[in-house]
Amino acid sequence: MIKNIALLILILLFTVCANNSNPKSSLVQNTDELETSITNAKAGDEIVLANGVWKDVQIYFIGKGTKENPIILKAETPGKVTLEGQSFIKISGEHLIVDGLYFKNGYTPSNTVIEFRTSKRNIANNCIVRNCVIEDYVQPNRYNPDHWVTFWGRNNQLDHCYIAGKFNQGPTVRVNLSGNQHIYNYHQITNNHFGPRPRKGGPKAETIQIGDSYTSMTPSYLNVSNNFFERCNGEVEVISSKTNFNKFNNNVFFECEGSLVFRHGNYCMADGNFFIGNKDSQFNGGIRVINTGHWVTNNYFYMLKGDEFRSALAVMNGIPKSPLNRYNQVTDVVVAHNTWVDCASPWQFSVGANMNKKDVLPAREIRSARPLRTLLANNIIYNSEADETPIKAYDKVTGVSFKNNVIDNQNSAFTEYDGIATKSIKMQKINDWLFAPAEYQTLNSAYAGFGFEDIKKDIFGNSRKDENSIGAINKNNQTKTFDIDRSKYGPGWYSSEKPKNTPRTISVSAGKEALLNAVSQAKNGDVLELIDGEYNLDQPLKISKRIIIRSKNENKKSQINFSGSKNSPAFEMNPKGNLILKDILLIGNNDQFAFASLEKNMSFGYNLNVMSSQISGFKNILKAYRGSFADTILFSHTDFRNCLGGIELAAETDDKGDYNAEFVFIENCTFENIQTDVINFYRGGYDESTIGGNLTITGSKFKNCGAQEKSKILLKTRGIINVEISNNSFENNPVKLIALLWGEKNNHHSENTKINSGIIRVDHYLKQKLVY
Repeated sequence: MIKNIALLILILLFTVCANNSNPKSSLVQNTDELETSITNAKAGDEIVLANGVWKDVQIYFIGKGTKENPIILKAETPGKVTLEGQSFIKISGEHLIVDGLYFKNGYTPSNTVIEFRTSKRNIANNCIVRNCVIEDYVQPNRYNPDHWVTFWGRNNQLDHCYIAGKFNQGPTVRVNLSGNQHIYNYHQITNNHFGPRPRKGGPKAETIQIGDSYTSMTPSYLNVSNNFFERCNGEVEVISSKTNFNKFNNNVFFECEGSLVFRHGNYCMADGNFFIGNKDSQFNGGIRVINTGHWVTNNYFYMLKGDEFRSALAVMNGIPKSPLNRYNQVTDVVVAHNTWVDCASPWQFSVGANMNKKDVLPAREIRSARPLRTLLANNIIYNSEADETPIKAYDKVTGVSFKNNVIDNQNSAFTEYDGIATKSIKMQKINDWLFAPAEYQTLNSAYAGFGFEDIKKDIFGNSRKDENSIGAINKNNQTKTFDIDRSKYGPGWYSSEKPKNTPRTISVSAGKEALLNAVSQAKNGDVLELIDGEYNLDQPLKISKRIIIRSKNENKKSQINFSGSKNSPAFEMNPKGNLILKDILLIGNNDQFAFASLEKNMSFGYNLNVMSSQISGFKNILKAYRGSFADTILFSHTDFRNCLGGIELAAETDDKGDYNAEFVFIENCTFENIQTDVINFYRGGYDESTIGGNLTITGSKFKNCGAQEKSKILLKTRGIINVEISNNSFENNPVKLIALLWGEKNNHHSENTKINSGIIRVDHYLKQKLVY
């Protein structure tokens, strides 16, 4: 009896100790206090970071809580605890929670900002990061790779966070599965707001990457649900799923220039997602399918104009006996109960087929394996205007079957495939981008395929049990209104809406100091009007915000004379610089650049717009350095004369698929006496998923240019995907080639006048070094 009582007392004591019946809440003011609190923390304790700026703080949060009594590390007031400079947090142990931290004004000195491990041997399980923000926490150089959130271990969670602004190389969120302790992980990525990710200008800029080629056959069971992806434009893959059994449910992809991609791995599911594009972008994507056993159900696609790799639904060709890092054949895929509204060629099959490139690519790169045992059933395609090619096939579609699909292509009959019926569908507008059938009696009842009984609900969660119709929205759906509720995503304490500055118009009198001071003191969006005739400068104007510089009198242009040191720019484009230059005479003394990026530390991109101006006497019109990136460059109605070189966008020579600008427009300009090449725009390396850059040259004149150009090519566009050269005149340019275009890609020329200026040649195939 006494032994039993003693044993009971021991059990009670152990239970009390394990549950920490007296949890502590410790307010810490500095890193020493923080480290001490972490070392001494027990289950149920709270460690509270005092309000203020925590600079260069590197936190190793190690502890062992329980499900009922986790150890919590949190901000005293969410939003008022900022981690700045070179900071990070690494987590290992069990049942730990990080809550309310805000990373900004810096970058991680590690390879990650938040990581679910503290070392290779010490990982996190059952841990949560919630209500946190990582914003513009970017490496100084876009080629310095990092990940902002890195998952290891099992059953970890990222929820209600806001993460935006990553410009440098590497996925925003990376899930690692190298090792048995990281598979079957069941991680949760839920209710987050993934804010804008700017275009990077090359690959390796996903928002979420799950695994890699070497772990692509491992089971993950990751859940990515109820997140808002807003303009995640880093590259062609917004989410790159590379492992097995992942689920992507009820997410919103809003104007994202990329796709949810089943890149490697098998048996994944995309259900109940919204993909929303707009009429202005040709790059918004949907879902791209590779590999085996995926189910794509109850998804809604609107106004997606992307093509091939970015099409609304892309089903790819694979490589026979593919190596792990390339493309396996699509087999046993089901695409059912989805709706496409006003998408361009929404269904595209055998995307990436390249059997015609056997002469320029090794056999391991030839995608000739067509999709097999793939079923499309109970889907709706609706177009408010007829689409000439609602379905594109780049190879035979013998392995794809169609059951009970309906297309309304505005009386344009589509009879190419059995199982796709042409019918008129009356659509009800629910909001600006959501349309649902108003009269379901014109639609078929659902086809019941193998396993279709598991499609139990529609996109809004309404039951399909009693009545079941085709499309993403079931006919018994009572939802009359629906819109995106942004309050569901990200931390409740944070708003991504930035206060708008009211632009001012500021008059700038003559004199170096007046103009320098006006530029440095201007706020975002301000207009600087030059009111006098001449401005003499001997140092660059540094552009780090959106600023407009123009002559007050457009009929009497103000003149900027630049006499800075050799190889310095008149306008130095800094990160986030956005310059609009209008009605200006810009004159150099032949040793400098009119415009140039920084030579290093271009942590963000820039934009440049030059209109109705005259530029002369420079070594180069524009000089881009390695690591720099311009989202958009526009030269319009501007004369360029007597310069040694032209527009130099060719610093990325390591052939990894990167390039120096996304969009370059030259409209109604004149180039005269440019001694070398007028344009050198370069993207090297064979990376078939890269969709840029983009170059348009229209209505312009090129005269007496290229006399010292060694290549004898006036407009160099090697590796650029989209090139349009039309309605230009070329006169007395002593070159062999005006341009050498890549015929296989979207390179075109038309209606150009050529006098003593060589020819425009098109080579269909371009042999390039493999990126991977």
